[in-house]
Order: sequence, then structure tokens, then C-alpha cells
Amino acid sequence: MADGDQQNSGYVGGFSFGPQQGSGFTGGSNPTPPTPPTPPVPPAPMPPQPAPQPPMAGMGDPNAGMGDGGQPPFDPNYVFGAKMGTFTTTIKLPAHSLSFDENRFLNLLAGSISLTKDEKKKIVDSIPKLRQEQVDELIRIFDEERSKFVELSQKHGAQLKKLEDEHAADWKDLEVAYKAESKGQEDQSKADEIRKQLGL
Repeated sequence: MADGDQQNSGYVGGFSFGPQQGSGFTGGSNPTPPTPPTPPVPPAPMPPQPAPQPPMAGMGDPNAGMGDGGQPPFDPNYVFGAKMGTFTTTIKLPAHSLSFDENRFLNLLAGSISLTKDEKKKIVDSIPKLRQEQVDELIRIFDEERSKFVELSQKHGAQLKKLEDEHAADWKDLEVAYKAESKGQEDQSKADEIRKQLGL
């Protein structure tokens, strides 16, 4: 019955079969510390994948030359409002009694991307009715707007350039509208003068 005695002695050969067995003793009086579980080996990290190369322009890709989201590729040299340094316009402000740099005011107004074409026209037309502090405040707001967008040029150059181009086209439309309006007034004045000479 030696085998039976060995089975009843609590000796389990170092294997644990449940919470009540494997009490840490291996047949002697010195306890053996439990063996900690071996942590699972994490999978090896994937090597970084190379960034996809943009399609070459003109190679038949519908988004050729476009960046993320179909936006034009970023121009690292783009600075918002830089092209306004050579800005000229045919639009003249109405006669007024205010004191400010009209060319600078028109430059800031034309370069603003926060106003619509109609809003810009209303500002031009309302100049004679504005107070000095109102014009000064408009100039301060336009200056601040341009400075903010200059700071954003590096991160949002493509979007800002698109907006700037759209507003430049709107200003050209305003120039055409004012020119047509001026010619209409001139023609009306000539017609009135002719009627006056004819005694009509």
C-alpha cells in the first residue's frame, strides 16, 4: 500500500489540481513559493508603412494634383493677403468728411474673406454716413482679421487661398458693377444736359 500512502500524503509531484491541493509543500517542511504565471508575449509591432505617394498630375487620375479631401496641394510659400501688397482698384469711395487712408481701407475691405460681395458694397456706399469712430473700428477689425488668417496660412493654406481667390473675383465683379453704374449716371447727366439745352 505504499502507493496508496503516497497518494494520501498530500504529495502531488509539484502539480496543482485545484484550490485545495498544491498547498506549496513538496513533501518536506520548507515551503516552495508559487511560480508566477508567465505573461503573454505581445505581438511584434508592425513596421511603419510608407505614406502613399500622390498621383502624378495629368496621369488620368480625377483627383490629380489634389491633396487631402480634394483640396489643392499645400503651397509652403503661401501667406494670406500677400498679393494685396500690389492691390489696385478702380472703385472710389464716395465723398466724405472723414480722416483715414482710403487706399488702405479699400485694400483691407477687398481682402476680407468674412464679408460677402453685397456687404462690401454696402460699406463702400455708406461711407458718407459713417462716423469717424465707426470707420476706425472697421479698419481695426479688418487688420485683426488679416493678422489671424496670416497665422493660419501654414495649416489651412489651401482653404484660405481658395477663399481669397473667390473674394478677389467678387471684388472684380464689384468693380465692373460700379463702372457700369458710373457710366449710367454719366449718360443720365449728359441726357439731362441735352434736355436743358433744348429747353425740354
